[in-house]
Amino acid sequence: MKSAKKIVTAALSGLLALSIAASPAAFAADAATTELGQSSKLDIINEIMQYLEYYNVEGVDQDTLIRGAIDGMVSTLDDPYSQYLDKDEAAEFGHQVDLEYVGIGVRLIYTTKELYIEEVMSGSPAEKAGLKRGDTILKINGVPVDDTAGDELAGTSGSKVTLLIQRNGANKSIVVTRGEISAASVSGAIIGSGVAYIAINGFTQTVDEEFAVILDKVRAAGMKSLVLDLRDNTGGYMESAQNIAAKFMDAGIMMYTSDQSGVPTPVTITNGSKIGVPVVVLTNEYTASASEALTGALRDNKIATVVGARSYGKARIQSLIPLSDGAELKMTTMKYLTPSKEDFNHIGLAPDIEVKGKTAQLITALQIAGMTGITASGDGHILDINGTAFAGNVGLVKQGNQVYASSRVLSALVESEVSWDAKNKKVLITTGAGKISGFTLASKEALYQEGETFIDLAAFKKKFPQLTWSYNAAQNQLKLSVK
Repeated sequence: MKSAKKIVTAALSGLLALSIAASPAAFAADAATTELGQSSKLDIINEIMQYLEYYNVEGVDQDTLIRGAIDGMVSTLDDPYSQYLDKDEAAEFGHQVDLEYVGIGVRLIYTTKELYIEEVMSGSPAEKAGLKRGDTILKINGVPVDDTAGDELAGTSGSKVTLLIQRNGANKSIVVTRGEISAASVSGAIIGSGVAYIAINGFTQTVDEEFAVILDKVRAAGMKSLVLDLRDNTGGYMESAQNIAAKFMDAGIMMYTSDQSGVPTPVTITNGSKIGVPVVVLTNEYTASASEALTGALRDNKIATVVGARSYGKARIQSLIPLSDGAELKMTTMKYLTPSKEDFNHIGLAPDIEVKGKTAQLITALQIAGMTGITASGDGHILDINGTAFAGNVGLVKQGNQVYASSRVLSALVESEVSWDAKNKKVLITTGAGKISGFTLASKEALYQEGETFIDLAAFKKKFPQLTWSYNAAQNQLKLSVK
């Protein structure tokens, strides 16, 4: 089981940015020897290692020399995704891909001012100890949090960590016992108006089977359209992604792959099934690898509309090659292209509809999927959509008697676009019909904080009467609704 660090949205880029394919046939030792012909080059490597081991004044360790030589060979590939993993690292990597780790079971969000809990995993040690989403973490084991805080939540299973949290303005100390956690690969439900929402968190070895179960569940509940959330999904097993693609298309090309020859070879789906309903895919800058392969397949086969931000840009596939001592070589063996033969490596896939902000992305996707009537509630930490908990927030800011909300959230609710007029210090909301409404900082109808803008709700409702809102001062909760 992995002794993992925290799950932090901002740290996901590089954590699992990979696609894993089945390993190629193992190289036969005698074939490798024949090819190299017992060349003098290998003899020189052994010779240098012996000199370093016997005569270096500081003394060296043979295992360290060998590891350095292996890492050096792999590093010459100039490939950030190829890596040698010793036996322990290989086991840890396997747990990582399958979303298994040791910790308390929370998703943390950093801002310039605070560290707070965005999500508490069901059945986790954090949930059992009484932690809740929205809690602000002030101290970990008595040490005030800073921009590196959160690593301290890792540890061995059964060990304890003490958190000082703030909730509804009051401080509270909570002791959590760390434990082994298997994060859910798939979650989903009907949100309303027959709109289903399914999130895939990672392409584990069993995610395709879990996806099939959730898909059957929402179908039975009356699914008329589907929002597939691949945000923050940084990859995993490509075979799992291909099996999930087969749940959307009966036949067709999922992607093209090419090896050293450079010749594109189609990866086809022949025994799939049509999804039968409109699909919207959500992506962001941490949608990587196998997630991008699935996104490209659904987009290019005209099955889905892609909403959100440009994806990570990882169009390379690694194979895990087992070695004789239990170690593994994770090596890039193929590149892949979308069905339209787009090579997006280091570029990412552009969404059909670009939307910034986690909550605004979700609201827009639900609207495109056909949801009529959306209620978003929460504060600056948490979000509920039609009573279902999601990652994100409504961007609540309270100043005196004025109540503000995120301009991105508000513009999404009224199906408009938001922009910032830096010259006039004004937030602009542009409707689909082209009508522009402005909210200035000077009039206090708008705020600008930490690179984001917020609009006074009383002023916003005057120009967009379709929005209704209420603020619960006792609970510091805001409710925003459109019909």
